[in-house]
Amino acid sequence: MSDNDCRAILIAVATPLFAEKGFHGVSVRELVKSAGVNLSMISYYFGGKEALYAAVLTEQFATLGQVADINSLGMDPLGKFQRYIRSTVDRYRKNPYLLRFYTSELTNPTPSFELIVKPAIRRVLLILQEIFREGIATGQFRQELDPMDTILALAGMINFYFLLEPVTQELVNHAPQRDEILVTHLMDIFTRGVVV
Repeated sequence: MSDNDCRAILIAVATPLFAEKGFHGVSVRELVKSAGVNLSMISYYFGGKEALYAAVLTEQFATLGQVADINSLGMDPLGKFQRYIRSTVDRYRKNPYLLRFYTSELTNPTPSFELIVKPAIRRVLLILQEIFREGIATGQFRQELDPMDTILALAGMINFYFLLEPVTQELVNHAPQRDEILVTHLMDIFTRGVVV
């Protein structure tokens, strides 16, 4: 097995284990047993369990880098928010463990929170805030709204929808085929609210 293969296997095995049990809930022995490698491989490739966890988080939160691309699109702010919602729904479909890492790190932060998680989330929030300010400046959004409060509400709607999926499976159809309807509903709530 090549160095890249062994490293990739360790990350692939560690991702669902850490997502399910958290950093402290997974032992080095469990990781190497699940990966089918020697105990020394985690130290050899990562320098220890903490660095392996950091590599998993880096891979998971790297997907948030795509948000920066949205701001460079030739769209109006409303179009950019719609693209953000669509890409966030898609991101959770393709990275089913990402939201678990979000919640785990926000509620029980590890040293990786300050180094990986917080900067990644902060970049997204600042980009969305910039888009909202652009919408205020162009008269597309209400001036009296606080940009950060508004984008936190939007991000919260999307994140909470997916976070509650295990609880709401009997209440709402979470099938990927329904994603465009979800995007439309979220955009409608975001832009028009719920009052008639």
